[in-house]
Amino acid sequence: MMRWILPLIVAATTAANASEDIADKYPNSLLYNKPYEVIPGVFSAIGATAPPTYENAGHNNNLSFIVTGDGVVVVNGGAAYGLAKALHDEIKAATDQEVKLVFNENGQGHAILGNSYWAEQGVPIVAHVDAAEEVEKFGGTILENMKRYNKDRAEGTDVQGPTETFEDEYIVEMGDYRIEARYLGPAHSPGDIVIWLPDQSLVISGDMAFHERMLPIFENTYTADWLETWDNEFEPLGATYVIPGHGHPTNMDQVRRYTKDYLVYLREKIGAHLEAGGGLAEAYYVDQSPYARLDTFEELATKNAGRVFEQMEFE
Repeated sequence: MMRWILPLIVAATTAANASEDIADKYPNSLLYNKPYEVIPGVFSAIGATAPPTYENAGHNNNLSFIVTGDGVVVVNGGAAYGLAKALHDEIKAATDQEVKLVFNENGQGHAILGNSYWAEQGVPIVAHVDAAEEVEKFGGTILENMKRYNKDRAEGTDVQGPTETFEDEYIVEMGDYRIEARYLGPAHSPGDIVIWLPDQSLVISGDMAFHERMLPIFENTYTADWLETWDNEFEPLGATYVIPGHGHPTNMDQVRRYTKDYLVYLREKIGAHLEAGGGLAEAYYVDQSPYARLDTFEELATKNAGRVFEQMEFE
């Protein structure tokens, strides 16, 4: 058992070493990292803790797969056709079992733009109804944004929504695994789901939880709702292992530290600023120094503060 716990402990203690400047770690593939086995049968290719770029081919989230004994379940379509194919090549190297199902963790580009590859393979693609709506409304824009940074690496990518949707949960019994796709409530973006493996006490959290990099707060990210979902639904899972949406696999203590605790901290800072009569211009610069070592801090800290101010001003 210890040989599976050790990589998680090491990953959990090396956040300070993560850097946007680290070169592609798997130069023979479009994948940023070669997939590794987190626990028996569950693999993840860890993305860059940086914005999507040509150099990382848009692989800045975690692409996971479960080898069940009766087929493979993939979590995340990937940011492009070629990236999904690169993941499939790694799956074929790990097992001769066929991919039977793909989950999209939400409706963002790095979760859904590789769907075109998986649909071509005839694999069903499952997502939450809200994620499917995001793809339908904004898929064209998401694709064009990806093409701008990915250039020739975008070749073959088309907008392909999920082929199946659900509202609350989608449960799969396959081989040795019970796989529960759950919508826990509002979180980072519309249609965020988690993949819960109760028998293994492992959750593939998607963007419910972040590690090693600063989380972004979007216009449709309502932090009070996210915190409520965390406390009422995500934390009670009691997961031993967490494969977050971004950053290395770790445990609940670490993702709580960099997700829930950050949201609470920022809301407290903005709340105090509002109580003192402060305005938006000053809100951008509230002290976020305890989180300054996280990757993407420079890109996101001031934006996050501004958006939380705009939310809390009317709460």
